[in-house]
Amino acid sequence: MSDTTVIETLVKRDRLFTAVALAIIAVLCWIYLAVLAADMGGMSNMAEMSAATAWTAAEFALMFVMWAVMMVAMMLPSAAPMILLFAAITRRNRAKGHVMAPTGIFAAGYLLAWAGFSLAATALQWGFDSLALLSPMMASTSAVLSGAILIAAGLYQWTPLKHACLAHCRSPLYFLGHHWRKGTGGAFVMGIHHGFYCVGCCWVLMALLFVGGVMNLLLIAAIALVILIEKVAPRGDVVGRVGGVVLTLLGLYLVFRPAV
Repeated sequence: MSDTTVIETLVKRDRLFTAVALAIIAVLCWIYLAVLAADMGGMSNMAEMSAATAWTAAEFALMFVMWAVMMVAMMLPSAAPMILLFAAITRRNRAKGHVMAPTGIFAAGYLLAWAGFSLAATALQWGFDSLALLSPMMASTSAVLSGAILIAAGLYQWTPLKHACLAHCRSPLYFLGHHWRKGTGGAFVMGIHHGFYCVGCCWVLMALLFVGGVMNLLLIAAIALVILIEKVAPRGDVVGRVGGVVLTLLGLYLVFRPAV
């Protein structure tokens, strides 16, 4: 067996191992979310208690964990092509005798960026809750707030920043070719860098959870599916822009509809 064949075999084996690991992590996160959604009564009681009194540090930490796990469940599938390509390049170079950082380091940097977003989302939820703008189901009680979020999400789909961030997410080879860094620290920084692009691409879509309910499992799955289509499907960027028009029109309707 030639050296090239051995390397190709190792790359395929490592790719399968990495894909299975990512799938297991994502499934475990979805199971966690499903358990929370099924126990919506307990979540409702916690939200009512939080609305009546200031959040404790434990409540804030619990909400942060919920957001962080949710982001892993939603974003890991769409990040898989980038992580798998990094793993393939790493394995190929390691087989040639080069010292390479583990793929987990790159993935950890990526998830750290989303952990930062989760912290911001938790703080935003705390702010909405303190202003009595959220229901016990953690959904907006204000038509104006809901409409504003929908309009912001819809318009953002057409902005140059969204387009630039999505372009990097849709082109793993381009990203790695232009942002490659050596060593373990470099892999970690690359992961954070890619995570920032993903946050820049999707953060407003995540805000839609405040419209339909932070623990609305169907909405969570729908947003994750839209993000996956945007990133990996042919002309996924067009799908996102069409969705932006729909979101904007729906938001305008909520803001300006006649009072009943």
